[in-house]
Amino acid sequence: MENKNYKSGFVAIIGRPNVGKSTLMNQIVGQKVAIMSDKPQTTRNKIRAVYTSEEGQIIFLDTPGVHKPKSKLGDMMNRMVESALREVDVILFLVDASEKRGPGDEFIIEKLKEVRTPVYLVINKIDKVTPEQLLPFIDEYQTLYPFAQIVPVSALEGNNVNRLMEQIMRELPQGPMYYPSDMVTDHPERFVVAELIREKVLQLTREEVPHSIAVVIDQMKERENNPQMVDIYATIYTERQTQKGILIGHKGSLMKEIGKRAREDIERLLGTKVYLNLWIKVKKDWRNQDNFIRNFGFYDENE
Repeated sequence: MENKNYKSGFVAIIGRPNVGKSTLMNQIVGQKVAIMSDKPQTTRNKIRAVYTSEEGQIIFLDTPGVHKPKSKLGDMMNRMVESALREVDVILFLVDASEKRGPGDEFIIEKLKEVRTPVYLVINKIDKVTPEQLLPFIDEYQTLYPFAQIVPVSALEGNNVNRLMEQIMRELPQGPMYYPSDMVTDHPERFVVAELIREKVLQLTREEVPHSIAVVIDQMKERENNPQMVDIYATIYTERQTQKGILIGHKGSLMKEIGKRAREDIERLLGTKVYLNLWIKVKKDWRNQDNFIRNFGFYDENE
């Protein structure tokens, strides 16, 4: 029987880089749809994750972390955040309980003053602080903006995430089920596979490499004589020859480790065995060249 009180809507998760936006979204949908690392600016595209229950459906946009842009790609990432604020029913402003308020938080709060959408202050990483530390933290933010709700959580451990979901569902209007009930993201498998490879590079490389890489899936198909095996050919692009050397590692050791970790995650995603072939190519200064930004899968929906 059709639920006439079914609710649905769109929710943007915004915040400074590295406050746990992707971790929260993955926790909500129960599997990895956004990559995680300890490097800031991990998320470049707006990742849509879908949470479906008998009561309703919530579509989450995990936006790039707000930061001072240093390239055309960085400018585009910030524009994506601003567009997300205009197209959703609820905004989750995620902050790190273990970090002091910074210029990035101030910048976001100023942007929030321009919208009429209900804003929830979601205080993440509460497992890293005591209740005595948390209370003045909450008081400080309350003086800056009239938040519709304030919800402390631990995205990594899942603490209080259910309460956050209940609050969001209450806020949403009645509406249709936009996506099938078993769908957790609207991105194609090729996109998620490329992101899993990029995640391993971020996790395993030093500071001079992460933001200058892009991953493109050149070919992905079932093996003709073995449908239980998927062959994937991917290229990791970087900006400098020295970065290519770092990615390869001593006698290819780092590239082998990237491939091993990525293959294990991709096999879990696809539910099949995977042959993964990785290449590295240098595209000098690609982050400031519009054609490369678009070819590598980054785009501004407003253009």
